[in-house]
Amino acid sequence: MKRLYPLTELEAAINYWRNLSPSRGEELALCPQAAALAEPYALMIYESRGEIEAEALSDEARQALAEWEAAARR
Repeated sequence: MKRLYPLTELEAAINYWRNLSPSRGEELALCPQAAALAEPYALMIYESRGEIEAEALSDEARQALAEWEAAARR
């Protein structure tokens, strides 16, 4: 069974990582986890997609989501 992530879950995960590791420096770069999720999030908005399959995400994005889900269960 394929795992689908709704747009709202990607947004929540990005916010989790941004709160955990705020942007710093003049460029205000995102932490690696939030950056890995930001690209598919932006594409979903651009393409008006409500969800994305886990297999369509990079390894980094899947790892960031897995760690976010684990933290949410605590």
